[in-house]
Amino acid sequence: MSLFLKKPISTLMAESAESGKSLKRTLTAGSLIALGIGAIIGAGLFVQTANAAAHNAGPSVTYGFIIAAFGCALAGLCYAELSSSIPIAGSAYTYTYATMGELMAWIIGWDLILEYAVGAATVGIAWSEYFNNLLTNVLGLKAIPYEWCHSPFQHSLDGTAHGIINLPALAIVIILTMLLIRGTQESAIVNSIIVITKVAIVILIIILGWQFIKPENHTPYIPAPTTYVDHEGISHHFGGIMGILGAAGVVFFAFIGFDAVSTTAQEAINPKRDMPIGILGSLAICTVLYILFAHVLTGMATTEDFRTSGKEASVVFAINKYMLGYGWLGKLVTVAILAGFSSVILVMLLGQSRVFYSMSRDGLLPKVFSDIHPKYKTPYKASWFILVLVGLFAAFVPGDIVGEMTSIGTLFAFILVCIAVIVLRKTDPGLKREFKTPWVPYVPILGAVVCSAMIYGLGWTNWLRLIVWLLVGFVIYFSYSKKNSVLQNKSTSIDSIDPPKSPLI
Repeated sequence: MSLFLKKPISTLMAESAESGKSLKRTLTAGSLIALGIGAIIGAGLFVQTANAAAHNAGPSVTYGFIIAAFGCALAGLCYAELSSSIPIAGSAYTYTYATMGELMAWIIGWDLILEYAVGAATVGIAWSEYFNNLLTNVLGLKAIPYEWCHSPFQHSLDGTAHGIINLPALAIVIILTMLLIRGTQESAIVNSIIVITKVAIVILIIILGWQFIKPENHTPYIPAPTTYVDHEGISHHFGGIMGILGAAGVVFFAFIGFDAVSTTAQEAINPKRDMPIGILGSLAICTVLYILFAHVLTGMATTEDFRTSGKEASVVFAINKYMLGYGWLGKLVTVAILAGFSSVILVMLLGQSRVFYSMSRDGLLPKVFSDIHPKYKTPYKASWFILVLVGLFAAFVPGDIVGEMTSIGTLFAFILVCIAVIVLRKTDPGLKREFKTPWVPYVPILGAVVCSAMIYGLGWTNWLRLIVWLLVGFVIYFSYSKKNSVLQNKSTSIDSIDPPKSPLI
Protein backbone atom coordinates (compact mmCIF):
# COMPACT_ATOMS: atom_id res chain seq x y z
CA MET A 1 0.00 0.00 0.00
CA SER A 2 1.49 3.31 -1.14
CA LEU A 3 1.66 6.27 1.25
CA PHE A 4 1.43 8.58 -1.74
CA LEU A 5 -1.55 7.02 -3.53
CA LYS A 6 -3.55 9.84 -5.11
CA LYS A 7 -7.29 10.16 -5.35
CA PRO A 8 -8.38 10.51 -9.01
CA ILE A 9 -10.12 13.75 -9.99
CA SER A 10 -12.88 11.68 -11.63
CA THR A 11 -13.59 10.00 -8.29
CA LEU A 12 -13.69 13.35 -6.51
CA MET A 13 -16.11 14.82 -9.03
CA ALA A 14 -18.38 11.76 -8.85
CA GLU A 15 -18.57 12.12 -5.07
CA SER A 16 -19.81 15.69 -5.40
CA ALA A 17 -22.90 14.60 -7.34
CA GLU A 18 -26.24 15.17 -5.64
CA SER A 19 -27.31 12.10 -3.65
CA GLY A 20 -28.48 11.10 -0.20
CA LYS A 21 -24.89 11.42 1.00
CA SER A 22 -24.36 14.82 -0.64
CA LEU A 23 -24.34 18.25 0.93
CA LYS A 24 -27.06 20.66 -0.16
CA ARG A 25 -26.07 23.39 -2.66
CA THR A 26 -27.49 26.67 -1.32
CA LEU A 27 -24.63 29.24 -1.30
CA THR A 28 -24.33 32.09 -3.84
CA ALA A 29 -21.27 34.22 -4.64
CA GLY A 30 -22.63 36.95 -2.35
CA SER A 31 -23.11 34.46 0.47
CA LEU A 32 -19.53 33.22 0.02
CA ILE A 33 -18.10 36.77 0.14
CA ALA A 34 -20.10 37.45 3.30
CA LEU A 35 -18.95 34.11 4.73
CA GLY A 36 -15.32 35.08 4.06
CA ILE A 37 -15.66 38.57 5.53
CA GLY A 38 -17.51 37.06 8.49
CA ALA A 39 -14.55 34.82 9.25
CA ILE A 40 -11.87 37.40 8.51
CA ILE A 41 -13.09 40.45 10.42
CA GLY A 42 -13.10 39.57 14.10
CA ALA A 43 -10.48 38.91 16.71
CA GLY A 44 -7.67 39.78 14.33
CA LEU A 45 -8.81 43.30 13.53
CA PHE A 46 -9.99 44.33 16.98
CA VAL A 47 -7.34 42.56 19.09
CA GLN A 48 -4.33 41.48 17.04
CA THR A 49 -3.77 44.93 15.49
CA ALA A 50 -2.91 46.48 18.85
CA ASN A 51 -1.07 43.34 19.94
CA ALA A 52 1.25 43.43 16.91
CA ALA A 53 1.80 47.18 17.30
CA ALA A 54 2.72 46.76 20.97
CA HIS A 55 5.00 43.74 20.65
CA ASN A 56 6.46 43.94 17.16
CA ALA A 57 6.10 46.89 14.85
CA GLY A 58 4.56 50.03 16.36
CA PRO A 59 2.90 52.11 13.58
CA SER A 60 4.53 49.93 10.90
CA VAL A 61 2.02 47.22 11.76
CA THR A 62 0.33 48.44 8.56
CA TYR A 63 3.29 47.01 6.63
CA GLY A 64 2.78 43.76 8.52
CA PHE A 65 -0.81 43.73 7.24
CA ILE A 66 0.41 44.37 3.70
CA ILE A 67 2.87 41.44 3.87
CA ALA A 68 0.25 39.16 5.39
CA ALA A 69 -2.31 40.24 2.77
CA PHE A 70 0.25 39.72 -0.01
CA GLY A 71 0.91 36.16 1.19
CA CYS A 72 -2.83 35.53 1.53
CA ALA A 73 -3.53 36.94 -1.94
CA LEU A 74 -0.95 34.65 -3.53
CA ALA A 75 -2.37 31.66 -1.63
CA GLY A 76 -5.88 32.91 -2.43
CA LEU A 77 -5.18 32.78 -6.17
CA CYS A 78 -4.08 29.16 -5.72
CA TYR A 79 -7.16 28.37 -3.60
CA ALA A 80 -9.38 29.96 -6.27
CA GLU A 81 -7.97 27.73 -9.03
CA LEU A 82 -8.22 24.55 -6.98
CA SER A 83 -11.68 25.25 -5.58
CA SER A 84 -13.08 26.04 -9.05
CA SER A 85 -11.41 22.96 -10.57
CA ILE A 86 -12.18 20.55 -7.71
CA PRO A 87 -15.40 21.90 -6.13
CA ILE A 88 -15.46 19.39 -3.27
CA ALA A 89 -15.81 19.86 0.48
CA GLY A 90 -12.56 19.59 2.39
CA SER A 91 -10.51 22.52 1.11
CA ALA A 92 -6.72 22.04 1.17
CA TYR A 93 -7.15 18.45 2.36
CA THR A 94 -9.02 17.45 -0.81
CA TYR A 95 -6.65 19.32 -3.11
CA THR A 96 -3.63 17.67 -1.50
CA TYR A 97 -5.20 14.20 -1.79
CA ALA A 98 -5.58 14.70 -5.54
CA THR A 99 -2.09 16.07 -6.11
CA MET A 100 0.39 14.82 -3.51
CA GLY A 101 -1.15 11.64 -2.19
CA GLU A 102 -2.74 10.25 0.96
CA LEU A 103 0.02 10.81 3.51
CA MET A 104 0.34 14.50 2.60
CA ALA A 105 -3.47 14.76 2.59
CA TRP A 106 -3.57 13.33 6.11
CA ILE A 107 -0.91 15.82 7.24
CA ILE A 108 -2.86 18.78 5.89
CA GLY A 109 -6.19 17.44 7.22
CA TRP A 110 -4.67 17.01 10.67
CA ASP A 111 -3.21 20.50 10.36
CA LEU A 112 -6.64 21.95 9.46
CA ILE A 113 -8.10 20.32 12.59
CA LEU A 114 -5.54 22.33 14.54
CA GLU A 115 -6.43 25.53 12.68
CA TYR A 116 -10.20 25.33 12.96
CA ALA A 117 -10.80 23.54 16.28
CA VAL A 118 -8.15 25.36 18.32
CA GLY A 119 -8.99 28.63 16.58
CA ALA A 120 -12.72 28.32 17.33
CA ALA A 121 -12.05 27.51 20.98
CA THR A 122 -9.60 30.39 21.36
CA VAL A 123 -12.02 32.90 19.88
CA GLY A 124 -14.79 31.44 22.07
CA ILE A 125 -12.70 32.22 25.16
CA ALA A 126 -12.15 35.78 23.92
CA TRP A 127 -15.90 36.05 23.26
CA SER A 128 -16.49 35.23 26.93
CA GLU A 129 -14.25 38.09 28.06
CA TYR A 130 -15.99 40.63 25.85
CA PHE A 131 -19.42 39.34 26.86
CA ASN A 132 -18.63 40.40 30.41
CA ASN A 133 -17.52 43.76 29.03
CA LEU A 134 -20.90 44.09 27.30
CA LEU A 135 -22.78 43.26 30.51
CA THR A 136 -20.92 45.80 32.66
CA ASN A 137 -19.97 48.70 30.34
CA VAL A 138 -22.82 48.69 27.84
CA LEU A 139 -25.84 47.20 29.60
CA GLY A 140 -24.92 48.27 33.13
CA LEU A 141 -25.47 44.79 34.57
CA LYS A 142 -23.37 42.66 36.92
CA ALA A 143 -20.50 40.69 35.45
CA ILE A 144 -20.59 36.91 35.49
CA PRO A 145 -18.67 35.71 38.59
CA TYR A 146 -15.01 34.93 37.91
CA GLU A 147 -15.46 31.25 38.76
CA TRP A 148 -17.99 30.72 35.94
CA CYS A 149 -16.15 32.49 33.11
CA HIS A 150 -12.57 31.18 33.53
CA SER A 151 -10.84 27.82 33.32
CA PRO A 152 -9.77 25.83 36.43
CA PHE A 153 -6.17 26.75 35.62
CA GLN A 154 -6.78 30.48 36.10
CA HIS A 155 -7.10 32.69 39.17
CA SER A 156 -7.80 36.40 39.63
CA LEU A 157 -4.95 38.90 39.96
CA ASP A 158 -5.61 39.33 43.68
CA GLY A 159 -5.78 35.57 44.18
CA THR A 160 -9.23 35.63 45.79
CA ALA A 161 -11.10 33.82 42.98
CA HIS A 162 -10.39 30.59 41.13
CA GLY A 163 -11.90 29.55 37.81
CA ILE A 164 -14.18 26.49 37.54
CA ILE A 165 -15.61 26.53 34.01
CA ASN A 166 -15.96 29.09 31.23
CA LEU A 167 -19.72 28.91 30.72
CA PRO A 168 -20.12 31.82 28.22
CA ALA A 169 -17.45 30.31 25.93
CA LEU A 170 -19.15 26.90 26.09
CA ALA A 171 -22.58 28.46 25.50
CA ILE A 172 -21.61 30.33 22.32
CA VAL A 173 -20.00 27.18 20.86
CA ILE A 174 -23.20 25.19 21.58
CA ILE A 175 -25.49 27.83 20.06
CA LEU A 176 -23.46 28.19 16.86
CA THR A 177 -23.09 24.42 16.45
CA MET A 178 -26.87 24.01 16.64
CA LEU A 179 -27.25 26.75 14.04
CA LEU A 180 -24.82 24.94 11.71
CA ILE A 181 -26.68 21.65 12.11
CA ARG A 182 -29.93 23.44 11.24
CA GLY A 183 -28.50 24.36 7.83
CA THR A 184 -25.70 26.12 5.96
CA GLN A 185 -28.07 28.56 4.27
CA GLU A 186 -29.59 29.64 7.59
CA SER A 187 -26.09 30.02 9.03
CA ALA A 188 -25.08 32.14 6.05
CA ILE A 189 -28.09 34.45 6.52
CA VAL A 190 -27.25 35.04 10.19
CA ASN A 191 -23.61 35.54 9.24
CA SER A 192 -24.55 38.13 6.56
CA ILE A 193 -26.43 40.22 9.14
CA ILE A 194 -23.40 40.09 11.45
CA VAL A 195 -21.06 41.05 8.59
CA ILE A 196 -23.08 44.17 7.72
CA THR A 197 -22.94 45.26 11.38
CA LYS A 198 -19.19 44.70 11.71
CA VAL A 199 -18.20 46.38 8.46
CA ALA A 200 -20.39 49.42 9.17
CA ILE A 201 -18.72 49.96 12.57
CA VAL A 202 -15.22 49.47 11.15
CA ILE A 203 -15.92 52.10 8.49
CA LEU A 204 -17.29 54.44 11.18
CA ILE A 205 -14.06 54.12 13.19
CA ILE A 206 -11.94 54.83 10.10
CA ILE A 207 -13.95 57.89 9.04
CA LEU A 208 -14.52 59.43 12.50
CA GLY A 209 -11.10 58.49 13.88
CA TRP A 210 -9.10 59.94 10.97
CA GLN A 211 -9.40 63.48 12.39
CA PHE A 212 -7.84 62.32 15.69
CA ILE A 213 -4.61 61.00 14.14
CA LYS A 214 -1.52 62.66 15.67
CA PRO A 215 1.52 62.78 13.33
CA GLU A 216 3.91 62.33 16.29
CA ASN A 217 2.40 58.87 16.94
CA HIS A 218 3.54 57.87 13.46
CA THR A 219 7.10 59.16 13.95
CA PRO A 220 9.18 57.14 13.32
CA TYR A 221 6.83 54.99 11.30
CA ILE A 222 9.27 52.07 11.42
CA PRO A 223 10.89 51.97 14.90
CA ALA A 224 14.58 51.19 15.19
CA PRO A 225 15.31 47.45 15.66
CA THR A 226 15.34 46.38 19.30
CA THR A 227 13.93 43.70 21.62
CA TYR A 228 10.76 44.13 23.67
CA VAL A 229 10.10 41.89 26.68
CA ASP A 230 6.41 41.69 27.62
CA HIS A 231 4.95 41.33 31.14
CA GLU A 232 5.15 37.53 30.88
CA GLY A 233 8.88 37.66 30.17
CA ILE A 234 8.58 36.69 26.49
CA SER A 235 11.00 38.48 24.13
CA HIS A 236 9.79 39.92 20.81
CA HIS A 237 11.66 41.43 17.86
CA PHE A 238 10.49 45.06 17.85
CA GLY A 239 11.05 47.45 14.97
CA GLY A 240 12.97 46.99 11.74
CA ILE A 241 12.32 44.23 9.23
CA MET A 242 12.16 41.46 11.86
CA GLY A 243 9.56 43.44 13.80
CA ILE A 244 7.47 43.85 10.64
CA LEU A 245 7.81 40.14 9.80
CA GLY A 246 6.82 39.26 13.37
CA ALA A 247 3.82 41.59 13.09
CA ALA A 248 2.86 39.94 9.78
CA GLY A 249 2.88 36.55 11.49
CA VAL A 250 0.74 37.87 14.36
CA VAL A 251 -1.81 39.78 12.25
CA PHE A 252 -1.99 36.88 9.82
CA PHE A 253 -4.57 35.52 12.28
CA ALA A 254 -6.67 38.47 11.16
CA PHE A 255 -6.86 37.03 7.63
CA ILE A 256 -7.76 33.48 8.59
CA GLY A 257 -11.18 32.78 7.18
CA PHE A 258 -11.04 33.24 3.43
CA ASP A 259 -9.61 29.72 3.15
CA ALA A 260 -12.62 28.41 5.08
CA VAL A 261 -14.77 29.55 2.14
CA SER A 262 -13.16 26.81 0.04
CA THR A 263 -14.38 24.13 2.47
CA THR A 264 -17.96 24.91 1.35
CA ALA A 265 -17.31 24.27 -2.37
CA GLN A 266 -19.73 21.33 -2.36
CA GLU A 267 -22.48 23.62 -1.03
CA ALA A 268 -22.03 26.43 -3.58
CA ILE A 269 -24.71 26.70 -6.27
CA ASN A 270 -22.14 27.43 -9.01
CA PRO A 271 -18.75 26.64 -7.45
CA LYS A 272 -16.63 27.13 -10.57
CA ARG A 273 -17.75 30.75 -10.85
CA ASP A 274 -18.60 31.60 -7.27
CA MET A 275 -15.61 30.16 -5.37
CA PRO A 276 -12.97 32.51 -6.87
CA ILE A 277 -15.33 35.46 -6.34
CA GLY A 278 -15.97 34.47 -2.72
CA ILE A 279 -12.31 33.87 -1.85
CA LEU A 280 -10.67 36.82 -3.61
CA GLY A 281 -13.56 39.23 -3.03
CA SER A 282 -13.65 38.78 0.74
CA LEU A 283 -9.86 39.00 0.93
CA ALA A 284 -9.68 42.23 -1.11
CA ILE A 285 -12.38 44.01 0.89
CA CYS A 286 -10.85 43.06 4.25
CA THR A 287 -7.30 44.03 3.23
CA VAL A 288 -8.31 47.61 2.44
CA LEU A 289 -10.26 47.91 5.69
CA TYR A 290 -7.38 46.45 7.73
CA ILE A 291 -4.72 48.84 6.45
CA LEU A 292 -6.92 51.91 6.97
CA PHE A 293 -8.03 50.70 10.42
CA ALA A 294 -4.45 50.03 11.58
CA HIS A 295 -3.29 53.43 10.31
CA VAL A 296 -6.05 55.20 12.26
CA LEU A 297 -5.61 53.19 15.46
CA THR A 298 -1.81 53.65 15.66
CA GLY A 299 -2.24 57.32 14.84
CA MET A 300 -4.72 57.93 17.66
CA ALA A 301 -2.95 56.04 20.46
CA THR A 302 0.70 55.41 21.34
CA THR A 303 2.52 52.08 21.34
CA GLU A 304 2.81 52.39 25.13
CA ASP A 305 -0.99 52.63 25.35
CA PHE A 306 -1.28 49.27 23.62
CA ARG A 307 1.31 47.73 25.96
CA THR A 308 -0.22 48.94 29.22
CA SER A 309 -3.69 50.41 29.43
CA GLY A 310 -5.34 49.06 26.29
CA LYS A 311 -4.11 45.50 25.72
CA GLU A 312 -6.98 43.28 24.41
CA ALA A 313 -9.49 46.13 24.65
CA SER A 314 -7.18 48.67 22.96
CA VAL A 315 -9.73 49.76 20.36
CA VAL A 316 -12.35 50.67 22.97
CA PHE A 317 -9.61 52.24 25.13
CA ALA A 318 -8.35 54.44 22.28
CA ILE A 319 -11.86 55.62 21.44
CA ASN A 320 -12.72 56.48 25.05
CA LYS A 321 -9.39 58.23 25.73
CA TYR A 322 -8.71 60.10 22.49
CA MET A 323 -12.06 60.42 20.67
CA LEU A 324 -13.82 62.59 23.24
CA GLY A 325 -17.56 62.74 22.70
CA TYR A 326 -17.66 59.41 20.92
CA GLY A 327 -18.30 57.14 23.89
CA TRP A 328 -21.26 55.67 22.02
CA LEU A 329 -18.84 54.41 19.37
CA GLY A 330 -16.87 52.55 22.04
CA LYS A 331 -20.05 50.74 23.07
CA LEU A 332 -20.83 49.89 19.44
CA VAL A 333 -17.31 48.47 19.07
CA THR A 334 -17.97 46.13 22.00
CA VAL A 335 -21.08 44.88 20.20
CA ALA A 336 -19.12 44.60 16.92
CA ILE A 337 -16.37 42.60 18.61
CA LEU A 338 -18.90 40.13 20.02
CA ALA A 339 -20.56 39.85 16.60
CA GLY A 340 -17.16 39.47 14.99
CA PHE A 341 -16.09 36.73 17.34
CA SER A 342 -19.40 34.93 16.79
CA SER A 343 -19.05 34.84 13.01
CA VAL A 344 -15.42 33.73 13.23
CA ILE A 345 -16.43 30.81 15.48
CA LEU A 346 -19.32 30.02 13.12
CA VAL A 347 -17.12 29.76 10.03
CA MET A 348 -14.36 27.85 11.84
CA LEU A 349 -16.89 25.28 13.11
CA LEU A 350 -18.29 25.07 9.58
CA GLY A 351 -14.85 24.51 8.07
CA GLN A 352 -13.92 21.92 10.70
CA SER A 353 -17.05 19.84 10.18
CA ARG A 354 -16.53 19.81 6.40
CA VAL A 355 -12.93 18.65 6.78
CA PHE A 356 -14.12 15.86 9.13
CA TYR A 357 -16.83 14.99 6.58
CA SER A 358 -14.31 14.62 3.74
CA MET A 359 -11.73 12.68 5.77
CA SER A 360 -14.46 10.36 7.05
CA ARG A 361 -15.72 9.57 3.54
CA ASP A 362 -12.14 8.62 2.64
CA GLY A 363 -11.89 6.28 5.64
CA LEU A 364 -9.16 8.29 7.36
CA LEU A 365 -11.56 9.11 10.21
CA PRO A 366 -14.47 6.96 11.52
CA LYS A 367 -17.37 6.61 9.07
CA VAL A 368 -19.84 8.21 11.49
CA PHE A 369 -18.45 11.67 10.74
CA SER A 370 -19.75 11.56 7.14
CA ASP A 371 -23.37 10.83 8.13
CA ILE A 372 -25.72 13.48 6.68
CA HIS A 373 -28.82 14.68 8.50
CA PRO A 374 -31.90 13.33 6.62
CA LYS A 375 -33.70 16.68 6.78
CA TYR A 376 -31.08 19.42 6.99
CA LYS A 377 -28.46 17.75 4.75
CA THR A 378 -25.58 18.73 7.04
CA PRO A 379 -22.87 16.51 8.62
CA TYR A 380 -24.55 16.68 12.00
CA LYS A 381 -22.63 13.91 13.78
CA ALA A 382 -19.32 15.51 12.85
CA SER A 383 -20.69 18.82 14.19
CA TRP A 384 -21.70 17.19 17.51
CA PHE A 385 -18.26 15.64 17.94
CA ILE A 386 -16.57 18.95 17.16
CA LEU A 387 -18.88 20.63 19.68
CA VAL A 388 -17.51 18.28 22.38
CA LEU A 389 -13.90 18.82 21.27
CA VAL A 390 -14.08 22.62 20.96
CA GLY A 391 -16.44 22.97 23.92
CA LEU A 392 -14.09 21.15 26.32
CA PHE A 393 -11.19 23.31 25.23
CA ALA A 394 -13.21 26.54 25.48
CA ALA A 395 -14.65 25.63 28.89
CA PHE A 396 -11.57 24.32 30.66
CA VAL A 397 -8.37 25.60 28.99
CA PRO A 398 -6.93 29.16 29.19
CA GLY A 399 -6.94 30.98 25.86
CA ASP A 400 -3.31 32.08 25.95
CA ILE A 401 -1.97 28.51 25.86
CA VAL A 402 -2.33 28.12 22.10
CA GLY A 403 -0.54 31.38 21.25
CA GLU A 404 -0.06 31.72 17.51
CA MET A 405 -0.68 28.00 16.79
CA THR A 406 -3.72 28.79 14.67
CA SER A 407 -1.64 31.09 12.45
CA ILE A 408 1.24 28.65 11.96
CA GLY A 409 -1.17 25.82 11.15
CA THR A 410 -2.88 27.93 8.50
CA LEU A 411 0.40 29.14 6.99
CA PHE A 412 1.54 25.53 6.65
CA ALA A 413 -1.73 24.69 4.84
CA PHE A 414 -1.25 27.64 2.49
CA ILE A 415 2.24 26.45 1.55
CA LEU A 416 0.90 23.02 0.56
CA VAL A 417 -1.96 24.58 -1.44
CA CYS A 418 0.55 26.68 -3.41
CA ILE A 419 2.60 23.55 -4.15
CA ALA A 420 -0.60 21.65 -5.12
CA VAL A 421 -1.32 24.09 -7.95
CA ILE A 422 2.10 23.47 -9.50
CA VAL A 423 1.77 19.70 -9.13
CA LEU A 424 -1.75 19.57 -10.61
CA ARG A 425 -0.67 21.68 -13.60
CA LYS A 426 1.96 19.03 -14.34
CA THR A 427 -0.03 15.88 -13.56
CA ASP A 428 -3.38 16.92 -15.09
CA PRO A 429 -2.84 19.72 -17.63
CA GLY A 430 -6.12 18.90 -19.37
CA LEU A 431 -8.31 19.48 -16.29
CA LYS A 432 -10.98 22.12 -16.94
CA ARG A 433 -10.10 25.20 -14.88
CA GLU A 434 -12.76 27.92 -14.69
CA PHE A 435 -10.20 30.12 -12.91
CA LYS A 436 -6.45 29.92 -13.54
CA THR A 437 -3.78 31.21 -11.18
CA PRO A 438 -1.66 33.65 -13.24
CA TRP A 439 2.07 33.23 -13.83
CA VAL A 440 2.41 29.65 -12.64
CA PRO A 441 4.79 28.52 -11.16
CA TYR A 442 6.03 31.96 -10.04
CA VAL A 443 2.91 33.03 -8.11
CA PRO A 444 2.60 29.73 -6.16
CA ILE A 445 6.35 29.68 -5.43
CA LEU A 446 6.27 33.28 -4.20
CA GLY A 447 3.20 32.47 -2.09
CA ALA A 448 5.01 29.56 -0.45
CA VAL A 449 8.08 31.76 0.20
CA VAL A 450 6.07 34.61 1.77
CA CYS A 451 4.12 32.19 4.00
CA SER A 452 7.40 30.51 5.02
CA ALA A 453 8.83 33.92 5.96
CA MET A 454 5.84 34.57 8.22
CA ILE A 455 6.32 31.15 9.86
CA TYR A 456 9.95 32.13 10.45
CA GLY A 457 8.78 35.35 12.10
CA LEU A 458 6.61 33.42 14.59
CA GLY A 459 9.66 31.88 16.31
CA TRP A 460 10.94 28.43 17.23
CA THR A 461 8.46 27.77 20.06
CA ASN A 462 5.61 27.71 17.55
CA TRP A 463 7.62 25.54 15.15
CA LEU A 464 8.09 23.04 17.98
CA ARG A 465 4.37 22.96 18.82
CA LEU A 466 3.50 22.33 15.18
CA ILE A 467 6.02 19.47 14.98
CA VAL A 468 4.60 17.84 18.14
CA TRP A 469 1.05 18.15 16.76
CA LEU A 470 2.11 16.53 13.47
CA LEU A 471 3.87 13.68 15.30
CA VAL A 472 0.63 12.90 17.14
CA GLY A 473 -1.09 12.89 13.76
CA PHE A 474 1.40 10.40 12.36
CA VAL A 475 0.66 8.00 15.23
CA ILE A 476 -3.08 8.13 14.46
CA TYR A 477 -2.52 7.74 10.71
CA PHE A 478 -0.33 4.65 10.94
CA SER A 479 -2.38 3.03 13.70
CA TYR A 480 -5.87 3.67 12.25
CA SER A 481 -6.23 5.75 9.08
CA LYS A 482 -3.90 3.82 6.79
CA LYS A 483 -5.63 0.52 7.62
CA ASN A 484 -9.13 1.94 7.04
CA SER A 485 -8.41 4.11 4.00
CA VAL A 486 -11.01 3.56 1.27
CA LEU A 487 -8.46 4.36 -1.41
CA GLN A 488 -5.83 1.99 -0.01
CA ASN A 489 -8.31 -0.88 0.35
CA LYS A 490 -9.72 -0.37 -3.14
CA SER A 491 -6.49 0.51 -4.91
CA THR A 492 -6.75 -2.53 -7.16
CA SER A 493 -10.26 -1.68 -8.38
CA ILE A 494 -9.31 1.98 -8.78
CA ASP A 495 -6.33 0.97 -10.91
CA SER A 496 -8.67 -0.99 -13.15
CA ILE A 497 -10.84 2.07 -13.65
CA ASP A 498 -8.01 4.57 -14.01
CA PRO A 499 -5.00 2.66 -15.43
CA PRO A 500 -1.52 3.21 -13.91
CA LYS A 501 -0.41 5.13 -16.99
CA SER A 502 -2.51 8.06 -15.74
CA PRO A 503 -0.25 10.67 -14.05
CA LEU A 504 -2.67 10.85 -11.12
CA ILE A 505 -2.03 7.27 -10.01
